[in-house]
Amino acid sequence: MPPKYRAPRIIAVGSPLTLPCGVTLPNRIAKAAMSEQLGAINGSPSQTLTRLYSAWGRGGAGLLITGNVMIDRRAYVEPRNVTLEDDRHLEAVGNWARAGSREGAVMVMQINHPGRVAVGPLHRRPVGPSALRPQAIGFNLRKPRALPLDDIADLRRRYARTAELAVAAGFSGVQVHAAHGYLLSQFLSPIANQREDRYGGSPENRCRLLLEVVADVRKAIGPNAILSVKLNSADFQRRGLEESESLDVALALGQAGIDLLEISGGNYEAPAMTGVVQDSTREREAYFLRYAEDLRARSRMPLMLTGGIRTLDFINDVLAQGAVDVIGLGRPFAVQPDIAGALLAGTQEPQVLPTAPRVPLPGATPINSYLQLAWHAANFRSIAAGEKQVSGPGAVRTLAAAGTTVTARALTQF
Repeated sequence: MPPKYRAPRIIAVGSPLTLPCGVTLPNRIAKAAMSEQLGAINGSPSQTLTRLYSAWGRGGAGLLITGNVMIDRRAYVEPRNVTLEDDRHLEAVGNWARAGSREGAVMVMQINHPGRVAVGPLHRRPVGPSALRPQAIGFNLRKPRALPLDDIADLRRRYARTAELAVAAGFSGVQVHAAHGYLLSQFLSPIANQREDRYGGSPENRCRLLLEVVADVRKAIGPNAILSVKLNSADFQRRGLEESESLDVALALGQAGIDLLEISGGNYEAPAMTGVVQDSTREREAYFLRYAEDLRARSRMPLMLTGGIRTLDFINDVLAQGAVDVIGLGRPFAVQPDIAGALLAGTQEPQVLPTAPRVPLPGATPINSYLQLAWHAANFRSIAAGEKQVSGPGAVRTLAAAGTTVTARALTQF
C-alpha cells in the first residue's frame, strides 16, 4: 500500500478549496444534507425553504448541500420533498439557489430516488433492484417491484435531467445520493440486489448503475459544475456492502472524475449515520474517519467527512493532516444557522448546542427518534421565521405538536 497522503501545506478550516471542476469553496465547512420537508404540495420549493437557506447562506458555511430532491414524483423519501422533473418550478428553484448563495456560499442540490424505502405515494408499489422487502419496520409492509431494464434506462435519464435543471436554475452542481439505503445504494448492496443481469451479481455489476448515472450527470451538467457523490463506507449489516468493496467503488468514482465524495454509512436497517455504529472511529470523534484515511492513502479525490464531529481542534487537525478536505455538519445547523461563522471565528465548538429532548425510559428509542425528527422540523421553520429554536422547558410538548403537523402534511401529500 502506498504511504498515507499528507497535504503539502497546513490546511486551515477557513482556507478556500478549488474543486477539480474549477468551482472554489470559500472555506472547508459544509452544511450536510438534512431532510427539510419544506416543499410545496406540488413539489416546488416553498418560501419557507427559501428563507431557511437564506439564513444558512448568511451563516458562513462554504458549501450548502440541500436535503433530498426527488427525480420522480412517483417516489418520495419523505413527505413534502422538493421534486424536480421538468421546468415547471424552475423560477422557484432559482430563487432557492440564489437565497443560499447570495453571501458567497456554494449551493449544491442533492438528487435522489428512494427505491424500495419510498414512503409515498402510498397507493404505489415501490421499486428496487430486486423484489425483496427491506427489514426496517414500516418499510417492510410493501414488497417492491424489481426494476426492468427499460425502467433503469428511464431512471438514468431522470437523474441527468434533474441535474441539468438544477444547474440551469443556478445551483453550482449536484450531489448524487448513493448512500443510506436509497436506490443507488440498494444496487450496490449484496442484500438488496440479487439480480442476475448486468446490474447484479459481481461487485462490478452492482456498481454499474451508479457509474452510469455519474457519467450521464456529468454529460448533462458539463465539466464546470460540481458533481458530488454521497457513498456509504459500509452498510453495517451482515452480508451488506463492506468497506473493502466500498473502497473499490470510491476509487472507481475518482477515476470517473467526480469533484467531491462525501463519506457516510448505514441505512434504515442499520442507521450508522446517526451514531449507531460499532466502530473504533467513535472513540476518535468522527464516525467514518478510518475509512477516509484508508481512501486518502489511495486517492487524492476531494473528500468530505460528515458525522459525529464534535470539536474545532479535531476539525483543524483532520484538515491539516490531509485526511479529508471538507468537514460536513448537520444537526448543529438545525440549531444555530450561523454555526459555521462561529467555528471560523474560533468562538464556538460544534457540540456546544442543545439537542432534541429525549424520553429517558427503556424502550423509548422509537419515541426519541420521532421527537428528533419533529425537533429538526420545528427548528427549520423557526430559523426560516427568524425565531428562537425549540429547546428548554416545554420542548417535548412543542415537538409533539410539530410532529402531529408533519404527520398531517404527509397525509395531505399522499
